[in-house]
Amino acid sequence: MRHVDETSAAIWVETREAATVVVRVDGRTWAASTFAVHDHHYALVEVDGLEPGAVAEYTLEIGEQVVWPPPGSPYPRSRMTTLRRDKPLRLAFGSCRTSVSHDAKGNLIHGVDALRAYALRMARDDADRWPDLVLFLGDQVYADETSEEMRAFIEARRDIDEPPGAELKDYEEYAHLYRLAWTESANRWLLSTLPSLMIFDDHDIRDDWNTSAQWRREMEATAWWQGRIVGGLASYWVYQHLGNLSPAERAEDEIWGKVAEHHGEAELDLTATLDAFAARVDQEPDSYRWSYARDIGKSRLVVIDSRAARVLRPEKRSILDAAEMAWLDEQMRGDVDHLLVGTSLPFLLGPGLHRMEAWNEAVASGGWGSRLQPFGEWIRQAADLEHWAAFQEGFRQVAGMAIEVALGRRGRPPRTITFLSGDVHHSYVAEVRRPANAVPGTSRIIQAVCSPIRNPLPRAMRFATAAVSYGLAGPLGRLATRSAKVPDPPFQWDIVEGPWYDNNLATLEAVDEGMWMRWETGVIDDGDQDNPRLELVASVTIADATQSAT
Repeated sequence: MRHVDETSAAIWVETREAATVVVRVDGRTWAASTFAVHDHHYALVEVDGLEPGAVAEYTLEIGEQVVWPPPGSPYPRSRMTTLRRDKPLRLAFGSCRTSVSHDAKGNLIHGVDALRAYALRMARDDADRWPDLVLFLGDQVYADETSEEMRAFIEARRDIDEPPGAELKDYEEYAHLYRLAWTESANRWLLSTLPSLMIFDDHDIRDDWNTSAQWRREMEATAWWQGRIVGGLASYWVYQHLGNLSPAERAEDEIWGKVAEHHGEAELDLTATLDAFAARVDQEPDSYRWSYARDIGKSRLVVIDSRAARVLRPEKRSILDAAEMAWLDEQMRGDVDHLLVGTSLPFLLGPGLHRMEAWNEAVASGGWGSRLQPFGEWIRQAADLEHWAAFQEGFRQVAGMAIEVALGRRGRPPRTITFLSGDVHHSYVAEVRRPANAVPGTSRIIQAVCSPIRNPLPRAMRFATAAVSYGLAGPLGRLATRSAKVPDPPFQWDIVEGPWYDNNLATLEAVDEGMWMRWETGVIDDGDQDNPRLELVASVTIADATQSAT
């Protein structure tokens, strides 16, 4: 169940062979033919003409046979629920989820899958308590850190001793990785009934994807990178991006247009078209936009591609190129209750770590002289210093937009401007400090991070991360940025809750007080690996602008 609005829903399907997929709801039917990519078959069925706030169970049919829900399913019937303008938003979000077994071994190494625990609670809960949708903020699949099952698939088709080794090589391997990620029964049921929005992060392609110009040159010099980036972006369009698009956006999409225009009896094969598209948008990122925006009830969600649209020239670095920045500038508006900005990388890191990344960018760009530039680049790649803070020009531009929205210069100020992020394998809440003379009613600017859904840091790494991010990086960061003549940020902020290192899925709700957020983790009782329960890790209320986070 992908894009859903007040009158329509999109259902994404992968089939074993060419087929016509029929969705049946309350005696009405909608159908779509499959299209092929690298001998895999997909359909997106557009269900339209629905009523706002409608709730209805649905079935899928192929060849007059019901194929969903599967026979004997222990879960409730899958359903579609359209949005309603007057319904307060309830949104689940998180990032970073490895696809390994859910037995004792998998849970010991990777922790309990918070998404699966969430699905099992949904299956038991009153549907009125379900979120309206879930936002996945990157690293749904790990192309560079593969599981035993994924490695076995790779070894069955090629020599794993040859580059890229146990990492993914092409579209076929991506298709199998998505199958591993999405077909566990509880998660599959959740995805069939809870609308989802998605955006990529680095591990969807490779760790540190587009960190710097040097990183990109090193990748492009390998014999395998072209196959990886083409397979990664082509499969991302099919498995993730297509379902993000509204009906109007799909109608204008260059690839979907070929699907919509196809009326022949034979199945449309998009392989060559999609491969050429992926190769082009990798080299010309301003030729296609992966970012998107949604109005949901009285809130607005803007989801930013902070990976593919980067400007990496040493003399001109920005996390967003000019076209992407101009688009974001148009989306950053008030006149909503809550403005939510989804970006896989935290916009606001711990203040000390932010300064360290800003310093590192300056050193790698010659701030300490040309002889130390290679040292700065080495640190950047070794320590993953490539968040918004490491792209100071883009960070300052977006911070300026947020300030203008908060002050009411772009329409009525929202109650909150909340950046939703993942990536860093720990969760926290940060808030921009309000000036003592702040006008009542100006927006609170918040950063909420939920990471990982399932891929926790080892305990030793947790200590090191906390020490660097929230301890040593504070005083060292101040000294370092001054020495490299990095200007101070346009505002100051503090970590007000966290960090938490559990596997988590977060949920936010628009409430009378403002916004309520909670982080929940999966817990195993009495060795029952099949039935984890959710346990509250933290709860935070972002109240009116005159109050504090609690």
